[in-house]
Amino acid sequence: MLRVVPSFDRIGEENAFAVLARASALAAQGRDIVNLGIGQPDFATPAHIVEAGIKALRDGHHGYTPAIGIPPLREAVARDLHRRHGAEVSPDAVMIVPGGKVTMFMAILMFGEPGAEILYPDPGFPIYRSMIAFTGATPVPVPIREANGFAFSAEETLSLITERTRLLIVNSPANPTGGVTPKAEIDALVRGLAAHPGVAVLSDEIYGSMTYDGEAHVSLLAYPEIRDRLIALDGASKTYAMTGWRLGWSVWPKPLYDAARKLAVNSFSCVNAATQWAGVAALHGPQDCVAAMVAAFDQRRSLVVDGLNGLPNVSCITPKGAFYAFPNIARTGWEAKALATALLDEAGVAVIGGPDFGVYGEGYLRLSYANSAENIARALERMNRFLSDHAPG
Repeated sequence: MLRVVPSFDRIGEENAFAVLARASALAAQGRDIVNLGIGQPDFATPAHIVEAGIKALRDGHHGYTPAIGIPPLREAVARDLHRRHGAEVSPDAVMIVPGGKVTMFMAILMFGEPGAEILYPDPGFPIYRSMIAFTGATPVPVPIREANGFAFSAEETLSLITERTRLLIVNSPANPTGGVTPKAEIDALVRGLAAHPGVAVLSDEIYGSMTYDGEAHVSLLAYPEIRDRLIALDGASKTYAMTGWRLGWSVWPKPLYDAARKLAVNSFSCVNAATQWAGVAALHGPQDCVAAMVAAFDQRRSLVVDGLNGLPNVSCITPKGAFYAFPNIARTGWEAKALATALLDEAGVAVIGGPDFGVYGEGYLRLSYANSAENIARALERMNRFLSDHAPG
């Protein structure tokens, strides 16, 4: 009998893909399913980016590239980070990777081992906890609370650091809540980290271009005092509707860069060349496509929040970033995952139960409004009908 190492028993899932598969199976049976589960923009990749990828193939960019990425793309990333955040980033600190998860994987592998602790947001992207558990480190959840607008609390985060803490993961704008942590809270976190010089920080900023209501994204790259231990994660998937291209990038402190390079060499070798040249076009090209997508998400956000607050026994605070709403369904009498399953099977609406994002996710659902306004309206109508028919008492 074949045996894999026991650590594989600790690997979790990203249930959004399981829900997508179930929704697709139901649709294949002829069911009309509205999918608000997957976090994927419904827009096509902008045409000039697609054309750049095609041109790269026609120009013969078919071979291996450097494991760390082609120089023009690393230079474009550095310029873009300076444009958006005012941060001075050397192209030599930038690494091109196939999607955001790779940076999480690398960072957690570097610091996770039995006896170590790694702090991560809860509710948060499920791969954080999954990979921490895989390494044998102890996952320590940092509560992300509705009462705090789904921003993290610097005071609470710092209180969870111990002598065993090796890595702190932060995410703003956040998945699954849409929370945006304000500058004052980030300032306080950075000040507090001065007392913990042995703790590295992974800042997941993949939704950094998606904020609303005048809320500004504050990048940890803007804090020189932690740059020697900061890993910043970003990429093209959400900002440029390039989820299937698998194009991410990260900024590494000098002491960790070569370790990340070795992991790249030992795993994915390099990101495919055509995708990298498409990334150059994305960053160098017109940014009005980004503004147009964010404006559309903003309109859908209003539709979702108003609709959710009109549902029986449901409330939803207004998310300040990303393209997710995280409604509170505690008063419906349903457990979150059971309600998500029933909504898919009986109402034809795919959403994700909050516990798939952590223990503090119970009592909530995640809805993605990266779908058309028409589909969102249909989903809310179906949810209203279902919850009215299944009211508590």
